[in-house]
Amino acid sequence: MSQLENKQFDSKITRRDLIKLFGATAVAGTGIFGASQQAYAKSAAHVVVLGGGVGGATLAKYLRFADPDVKITIIEQYPEYITCLRSNDVIIGMHTLDELTFNLDTIKNKYNVNVVIDTVIGADFDKKTVRTAKGDTFSYDKLVVSPGIDFRFEDYEGYDATLAEGAFPHAYKAGPQTLELRRQLLALPQGGTAIIATPQNPFRCPPGPYERASFFAEYFKEHNPTAKLLVLDPKDRFTKDVPFKKAWERLYGYKSDNSLIEWVSGSEGGRVLRLDAKNMTVETEGGSYKADLINIIPNQRAGKLAQIIGLTDSSGWCPIQRDTMESALHKEVYVLGDSSIADEMPKSGYSANSQAKVCAQAIADALKGNAPGKAIYSNVCYSLAGQNYGVSIAAIYEVRDGRIVAKGKSAGVSPITDKPAQPILEAVYQKNWQREFVKDVFS
Repeated sequence: MSQLENKQFDSKITRRDLIKLFGATAVAGTGIFGASQQAYAKSAAHVVVLGGGVGGATLAKYLRFADPDVKITIIEQYPEYITCLRSNDVIIGMHTLDELTFNLDTIKNKYNVNVVIDTVIGADFDKKTVRTAKGDTFSYDKLVVSPGIDFRFEDYEGYDATLAEGAFPHAYKAGPQTLELRRQLLALPQGGTAIIATPQNPFRCPPGPYERASFFAEYFKEHNPTAKLLVLDPKDRFTKDVPFKKAWERLYGYKSDNSLIEWVSGSEGGRVLRLDAKNMTVETEGGSYKADLINIIPNQRAGKLAQIIGLTDSSGWCPIQRDTMESALHKEVYVLGDSSIADEMPKSGYSANSQAKVCAQAIADALKGNAPGKAIYSNVCYSLAGQNYGVSIAAIYEVRDGRIVAKGKSAGVSPITDKPAQPILEAVYQKNWQREFVKDVFS
């Protein structure tokens, strides 16, 4: 089976599994759930969802498909959500932040979901309640938490959240930092040097650091051909490194005397230890590097909300029951997406979307007193090594021996071929997939 066929097969499996899971209720969804004022029975179970991003919005939508009677409340801190997906594009002007900004209006009105804009400040798992900054308390029968990521600034001497909000943006949560990094890239002097320091595993992608590096190099090639990018990496390998490096060779002269990109691996001393902000210098295990632009993407852990309410273990991430996404630490609580310990499954928007669908059916089953079905997850990660050069990885996952692992030979990375159309088509697939993906989440 070819790589493209693998990805098509993955897509069909996902849709077919969802039809099996949600069947008639999914078909009936438009007619039944269109009225936002539907009354609930007093005995209706209440599912509270903390976080209205990809994981939370998908969970609410697909739980409504699975159970027309359940009461659903999303508590989200911000009235609008900017996807990290495609936020690297904003740095080079392929997208605007407005084009990546969504709200929960459709989820609220079409699927009869109560949306509360507030900040959760605590939870009582014994009483099954959560508290918000505005002083409200919400009782739940099931609690779903999709809190994203937090950053380990303490791993870098001289770097902190204040600097990240100022002259040294990590731009790893789409928003003002993304625009600041774009401004810095466009202002880089001719012949200047930029540094992208990548995080240790595990980390969330998107926005992928190696896609970002590729976009920097493409910008240099077109507008600043004597500039150079240093990629400082604590790792010796990274996901999709083979097709990425081949793209760098083809597009940016990687490993040649005139390469626009130099990648310093972990075994070569690429791990960043210290930032000297005043002197624009980064100190690594292998030496010091001075640059005109420094983009440190910090190491990561589960989102702050998960830490505050006690869903993390000593790893900094949230242990879960792999078949349902239920917390391994607290019953009736589920953790989706980046914060969860999902083994071989990457931390991506697609993963969060897939996990939310499995979790939605597991909650619906539990509320009806049924055992959960077999969990099948999927992930597709598209990246651009240039605006018209795509690379990808795809896999279907199952639970085996208590772990989430790739199923059979379902996993595949973009092949290296001599066909010039192949990476161009991958870029087209990526752009079309992104449009359909956000529809699945927010529409």
